[in-house]
Amino acid sequence: MAEHYSENLREEVKKGMREKAEQGMYPGHAPFGYKNNPATRTIEVDPQRAPVLRRIFELYASGQHSLTTSRRAIQRESGVQICRAYLEIILKNLFYIGRFKWQGIEYKGTHEPLVSPELFQRVQDTFAGRNKPKYRKRNFAFAGLLTCAHDGCTVTTELQKGEYVYYRCSHGHGKCELPYMREQDVSDRLSQLLKQIYVPETIAHTIVDSLQSDLNRSEQKWQEQIVALRQRLAALRTRMNQLYEDKLDGKIIEEFWARKQTEYSDQERSLETALSSLNHPITPERVLAVARTFELAQKAHSLYLTRNHAERGQLLKSVLLNCATDGVSLWPTYRKPFDLIFQRAKNEEWSGRVDLNHRPPGPEPGALARLSHAPTAHSGAMINARVGNSE
Repeated sequence: MAEHYSENLREEVKKGMREKAEQGMYPGHAPFGYKNNPATRTIEVDPQRAPVLRRIFELYASGQHSLTTSRRAIQRESGVQICRAYLEIILKNLFYIGRFKWQGIEYKGTHEPLVSPELFQRVQDTFAGRNKPKYRKRNFAFAGLLTCAHDGCTVTTELQKGEYVYYRCSHGHGKCELPYMREQDVSDRLSQLLKQIYVPETIAHTIVDSLQSDLNRSEQKWQEQIVALRQRLAALRTRMNQLYEDKLDGKIIEEFWARKQTEYSDQERSLETALSSLNHPITPERVLAVARTFELAQKAHSLYLTRNHAERGQLLKSVLLNCATDGVSLWPTYRKPFDLIFQRAKNEEWSGRVDLNHRPPGPEPGALARLSHAPTAHSGAMINARVGNSE
């Protein structure tokens, strides 16, 4: 009888916990960043640890930290100590985006999410290796920026005599014709690329003014998309509630309910992600970003000439995705939106600019077209950048 009583009690407890999960309340101990409220038997946000939790996700999503360095950074910033294994559990826990799994079934929780679905997904991408940080014993200015035009291999760095930096082909496909290149020579050649994204001030003002005028029109469209997604989400949740009522009334079997609950939960998560990621097509911040992009395009070359090699490398990486070289010429692939700026800069309207800041004069109208005969395997234009040659 005692054994039967214990078994029956265990089943009743499991049943009660499952019913609690079906109502969206996690039937367990609150994870890091939350706390259990014994009075209401609910889980609430812990105001002391919630900011630390968000910081954990931000650090790891940046792709610049491993679990170990993230742990150290959190301890240094907040004084909170978290073991490495538990840190990984935290970063993979659906609870922080408002969902949880109980006995193999995923539920929509009633608790407040602490991170957005986009931030959570970026963290999972980092775990999957799509945003894996790279570590170097020494940071070289143009490392990771160049590829070999002969065989497509990465151009790597080599330090000689503990002082002199050279760039060469990594020889991933065997012996290569790419010569060794001194860092100063590489720096001088790369500087020429920044001249090709210059935007006249009048053109920049025209584009920014046009975006500003489109700001109000985009607001209405954005609101319509928000309303449509919310209506679909509300209809789905009504269907989920009805399904749960049907299960309680015995109209459907447990297995059917579990399968449909999982299916509807996936749809609900997709709609929530779409809703939270639906940004304004044009916002004041984006208009400001466009204005700053044009400002950078106008000043990039003059800024480059005043910086050291490390700062030059950072500037180039904000403009370029990569750049192929044969040791003499360059074939750049610009980042967005600098690729569009470069294409527009090739026409005669943007060429032969008037030099107002005493920079080296731009090419004559039509000159860029003569320099744009690049191999089909590379995007961008070939830039003749021999050191010592006049423009």
